[in-house]
Amino acid sequence: MSVKSCEKIEKSQVVLTIEVGAAEFEAAIEKAYQKMRRKINVPGFRPGKAPRKIIEGMYGAEVFFEEAMNIAFPEAYEAAVKEQELQVVGYPTVEIEGQVTRDGFTFKATAPVYPEVTLGQYKGLSAPKEEVKVSAADVDERLKTLTDRNTRLVSVEREAKDGDTVVIDFEGFLEGKPFDGGKGENYSLELGSHTFVPGFEEQLVGVKAGDEKDLDVTFPEDYHKDLAGKAVVFKVKVHEVKEKEVPALDDEFAKDVSEFDTLKDLKADLKKKITAEREETAKRAFEDALMEQVADNITADVPDAMVEAQARQYLDNFKMQLAQQGIQYDQYMKATGMDEAKLIEDAKEPALKQVRMDLAMAAIIKEENIDATDEEVEAEFQKMADQYGMDLETVKKYLHADQVKDQLKSQKAIAVVTDSATAAKPEKKPAKKSSKKAEETAEGEEAAEEKPAKKTTRKKAEKAEEDGEEKKPAKKSTKKAAKKEDEEPAESK
Repeated sequence: MSVKSCEKIEKSQVVLTIEVGAAEFEAAIEKAYQKMRRKINVPGFRPGKAPRKIIEGMYGAEVFFEEAMNIAFPEAYEAAVKEQELQVVGYPTVEIEGQVTRDGFTFKATAPVYPEVTLGQYKGLSAPKEEVKVSAADVDERLKTLTDRNTRLVSVEREAKDGDTVVIDFEGFLEGKPFDGGKGENYSLELGSHTFVPGFEEQLVGVKAGDEKDLDVTFPEDYHKDLAGKAVVFKVKVHEVKEKEVPALDDEFAKDVSEFDTLKDLKADLKKKITAEREETAKRAFEDALMEQVADNITADVPDAMVEAQARQYLDNFKMQLAQQGIQYDQYMKATGMDEAKLIEDAKEPALKQVRMDLAMAAIIKEENIDATDEEVEAEFQKMADQYGMDLETVKKYLHADQVKDQLKSQKAIAVVTDSATAAKPEKKPAKKSSKKAEETAEGEEAAEEKPAKKTTRKKAEKAEEDGEEKKPAKKSTKKAAKKEDEEPAESK
């Protein structure tokens, strides 16, 4: 193999003119013969036993050329790429030049390569950063989550009202006949939750345990086509009426749901947590805004292959999200009438932005000589193990050291940008008219705020409960599946 020329063209592509010599082509022809001989019938010879010369005499000297070229091409191309020290980022297109003879052949391979990147300004930038504020109402909202989680349902001997839960059997009838999906037994339904078809829950207000009632319901026009706009009757039997027993917000509640002895300390801890969460969110948004500027400032002729690859990665992620929800991709595409080619095309604009972001990140790492030591990688592994409550060796099975190292280098690159940047005040949005009640709440927030609680140690399980959040594995990208809800037969859309 010899490289006759290597020419750079637009869109970060190179055109390699590669010559495969007689000796290399002869070796490829012999391999082609060994591969193909069992499929070639020659009178007087058992399958696979006919000599190469006999076969070439019968079918022509070129009988093995096409397969030999397919064998010779990859080796010659890879050798040429290595010789020219090219960083290829996609598959080549190939064109044969001239005639193919026993003396070999020449081909042109046009391949996309990693683009030359020139950094623009990446230090001394400015971006808006939200000022973090936590009000008494925010703490109350988090407290409500805790009280909701600790609220019990208790049976009551009275008529049901909005907010109560009724345990019922039901069956729907269309024109006097039961319809598919219209039946349920011992189903717990919260009145006023609007989870069933409109008109169903409202008619159960006032029922008591042991009651039986017929409900006249008309399905909405946009409901399932078999029932859309249809008038049906649901026969309902009430087994039980339950009301919510909400715990009192006092020191005893704080002791039950946390390691704190007083409600005051619990509130202070919640405020601290909300503040930390919002500060992290503001920090991420600030970093993203700065890195978008850095990506916009680079000069790079981005090859289409890199954008295509990123767009297809987005598609693969989308397929994975559907699978996690138990939805088959083919069925989803058929039901929505969507076209995969259109999905790929629509993904190309955000894909280009992500590619430019990755190029900018790599350029900063190179410019600043950023690296991550083995000790830093090991410490990051330990940090993740502690964060997710996993064994260190288990974490290492799911993540390769090179992945963690790349992530650390990216974090350092972002720090280079953010440490030299200026945080600007976000543009004020037009003020909305506030009610008197809202104004009074705002005025009382400062007075309602508590002093910080003393530092305490919290068990991980208890901490997760109080946070009201589920920990998720860290993602490589700073950029962005809906949980599938069980469908009940009589629920509205």
